[in-house]
Amino acid sequence: MVKINTRVIVMGLWIIASTLLAGCQTASPPGSPNQSVDANPLRIAVLPVIDTLPMYVAQKEGLFEKHAVKVELIPIASAPERDQLIASGRVDGMVNEALSTAFFNKERVEAQVVRYARVATSEHALFSILAAAKSDLQSVEDLKGIEVGISQGTVIEYLTDRLLQMEGFSKEEIRTIAVPKISDRMNLLETGELKAGMLPEPLTTLAKVNGARLILDDSAHPEYSFSTITFRKEVIDENPEAVRKFLQAIEDAVGLINQQPAKYNDLLIEQKVVPPALKDQFSVPPFAAAGVPSQAQWDDMIAWAIEKGLLEQAVAYGDSVNASFLPK
Repeated sequence: MVKINTRVIVMGLWIIASTLLAGCQTASPPGSPNQSVDANPLRIAVLPVIDTLPMYVAQKEGLFEKHAVKVELIPIASAPERDQLIASGRVDGMVNEALSTAFFNKERVEAQVVRYARVATSEHALFSILAAAKSDLQSVEDLKGIEVGISQGTVIEYLTDRLLQMEGFSKEEIRTIAVPKISDRMNLLETGELKAGMLPEPLTTLAKVNGARLILDDSAHPEYSFSTITFRKEVIDENPEAVRKFLQAIEDAVGLINQQPAKYNDLLIEQKVVPPALKDQFSVPPFAAAGVPSQAQWDDMIAWAIEKGLLEQAVAYGDSVNASFLPK
């Protein structure tokens, strides 16, 4: 098998995503004259991640138009930039991890989760702990006392802790090292300077193509792993019908993806989510039907954040998760 140059591909993806910040993709055209279309579009910040695929499908298939809602998908390069845009009111919604919603709401309610974006299942993982090809790590047990590359204070650190704890690791046996940039994490794995690291798809597939070994992924304990669609509370209060229509379009898009996943492989490549080199090696995963994180999922994440000193006190589930807009 031909070895893929990880550094070139990953850095290329990040550079392209950064360049896209200068502009944005326009929404579908307004609906037919007998439809009531909101004048102002919903502005959605989208990272180059698989979780955003239903939004691109809704755009491509005219589903926003069908449900009479204007949507502007605004490509961004990083989670910090996404959060800055939300905080400044320059975008209305985002795909994020529930932990970032908790951070927004630690003093007052500024954002609410309205739907799952993706969820891990026993067949499909979102995140994986991989061992470097040049390391001697072969099993989960081999990770005891070994530094795992993560980004601190994020869902990746949360998942690393929880997955290893569920495998019987004590707190003392779990060791991590901060490598915030995914491109750096992949490069260090490839060179062997980092023995193990946590990565999302499709970068997990890319790392495995280059020799990394899968040690553990969240399909083993899927209850801890999910991403969300979140809107600013101000937008929810002022334009609830637009949020409702948006989620109806997303539900239709999820149905199309789950019926014919291979149909949208090229769309992931077109949107710089999957590198062309993985076209025949990466498959579009199934997406979750309408739902929101449970109270138990939220409470566990909050307990972890408090234990880590990321939050001083609990953030209420009812203030941060709003299921009322899900299609019936």
